[in-house]
Amino acid sequence: MTDLQITALREILSASKSLVFFTGAGISVPSGIPDFRSADGLYMQKEFEGATPEEIISHTYFYKHPGTFYRFYREKMLYPAARPNAAHRWIASLQTPERHVTVVTQNIDGFHSEAGSETVYELHGSAHRNLCPACGAAYSIEELLNHLDSEGIPRCPNDGKMMKPDVTLYEEPLKAPVIEGAIDAISHADTMVIIGTSLVVYPAASFVRYFRGEHLILINKTPTDYDGMAELALYEDVIDVVRTLKEPDFKSFLEVTV
Repeated sequence: MTDLQITALREILSASKSLVFFTGAGISVPSGIPDFRSADGLYMQKEFEGATPEEIISHTYFYKHPGTFYRFYREKMLYPAARPNAAHRWIASLQTPERHVTVVTQNIDGFHSEAGSETVYELHGSAHRNLCPACGAAYSIEELLNHLDSEGIPRCPNDGKMMKPDVTLYEEPLKAPVIEGAIDAISHADTMVIIGTSLVVYPAASFVRYFRGEHLILINKTPTDYDGMAELALYEDVIDVVRTLKEPDFKSFLEVTV
């Protein structure tokens, strides 16, 4: 990360009137949530009760083996004590009366909204919403954890039916209104900033193709297949980028330790 790159990034963001951020698991790693494909990522872990992580977080497995799914989900995917970090807060701070900021995220942690971003499209849903398919009641993570039966399966207190996290599992389609909103935001933005994603999960990664604006920026620890399209590609931890951009005001984004 050179001074020239930081200067260019600062100038682009300052001049932009319509920003869209496309974020993946890497932006939440500083909050203590593992990513998926790094050496210590979720998919690199050993089998869990005889199944791979990718098998477990599928529609078929959820309904065939809900007890195992929920044990994995609670132990490996839920982090109720984790909080947004400086990168989430920095993105939220860029919203002004003169600049519209939209976030399109692949993450289910809800951190962008919690940090203050107003327009957020959660492509894969949110762990903070847990639904009863029978009565339609919605429950928080805490409520889900407080209504487990003897097998560790969360049951709706209204009718006893099994809850389902409002997250998109493998074999399930993305929700049409979310897709439409995300594509519309991307196609009308003048600047798109991609953070913390390897851009290999489809169909979400294909949304980058809808960008028609002036400035495409990538911030990721490792190269991606889309780097050749980018005006700037920074192979850095996003927290380091925010720290460099915002010094000496970086401490204002540290409401929690990152």
